[in-house]
Amino acid sequence: MNDEQYMRMALSLARKGLGTVSPNPMVGAVLVKDSTVVGKGYHKKAGSPHAEVAAIDDAGANAAGATLYINLEPCVHYGRTPPCADQVIAAGIRRVVVAMLDPNPLVNGKGVEKLRKAGIDVKVGIFEDEARRLNEAFIGSMEKKRPFVTMKAAVSLDGKIATKTCDSRWISNEESRRQANLLRCINDGILVGINTVISDNPLLVPRLKNPKKIPIRIILDSKLRIPLACDVVKTSEKYRTWVFTNEDSRTDKETRLRALGVEVIRVPKDDSGRASVRHICEELYRREITSILVEGGGEVNSTLLKEGLVDKVVLFYGTIIIGGKGALNLVGGKGIDFLKDAYRIDVATLKKLKDNIYIEGYVHRNH
Repeated sequence: MNDEQYMRMALSLARKGLGTVSPNPMVGAVLVKDSTVVGKGYHKKAGSPHAEVAAIDDAGANAAGATLYINLEPCVHYGRTPPCADQVIAAGIRRVVVAMLDPNPLVNGKGVEKLRKAGIDVKVGIFEDEARRLNEAFIGSMEKKRPFVTMKAAVSLDGKIATKTCDSRWISNEESRRQANLLRCINDGILVGINTVISDNPLLVPRLKNPKKIPIRIILDSKLRIPLACDVVKTSEKYRTWVFTNEDSRTDKETRLRALGVEVIRVPKDDSGRASVRHICEELYRREITSILVEGGGEVNSTLLKEGLVDKVVLFYGTIIIGGKGALNLVGGKGIDFLKDAYRIDVATLKKLKDNIYIEGYVHRNH
């Protein structure tokens, strides 16, 4: 086997941490000596040993003189665990192959530099694109100092997310809904607007037997209109629920919500008088939320897009046409006047889920 094949193995191991390692990245490590894998490991959850340490422990004495394959540069700082670069050096590893540098400014390049200064041969850049895609939420959050935002929706072929009577069950098929629930498990939070809570009364938890995790439920509610009897409030002792509201919204309602287990977070208004999504994203980042799945309506989608806060779009197209001016659109707001100002989606995945169409892509806007 060659460097590429062992790195594929490391990336495959890293994926096992999907949904459990946040706010840390997914990392896998493979130790090879005399063309034999002598140790392997991956980061299982924040606070547990990092991948390279798990691989070193797995290899024992065989780590000395081995080559380490890892999808992210070893760290050099004390976080929840000690620096990994020191342990790589102490284990007597002679060569390290890294897919990409760590975007964390506490590490960025310093891990590789430390290894090289210790006389270890270091190679960087094998499958870097794959490594970046795997940890896109961690990287995006680290680089932009806010959560990585995925806008998800089930839509009709003519771009509607509900009829004029707000009926939306079900635009997508069972397979699409299963995929959507898997998406919920790998994000730190699910975000909706208050109109979605009032019209749909969603529970906002993964509908799976044994979900890897339950994301935090995040509701944008500028005037604290959230009904005390709705499902997210009634279950807030069991599932963490954060409601973002204006600084001057009702304090009596806040007191009642807090008594029921809801955390109410006040943020400044934007120009339209609503809770500022930019301030909300900053607060979520401070709380170590690295990724959110937006399942809101057209107004929330429009606001986030307009503010340049949507990184990725995942759409499940049901093969139906709804029609009607009063039906609800995927993106509301004023819209754009000229096509040159449209949001462009770089499509990364396009596939059929039985009779549905699945599209996954990344957002950029032409100027």
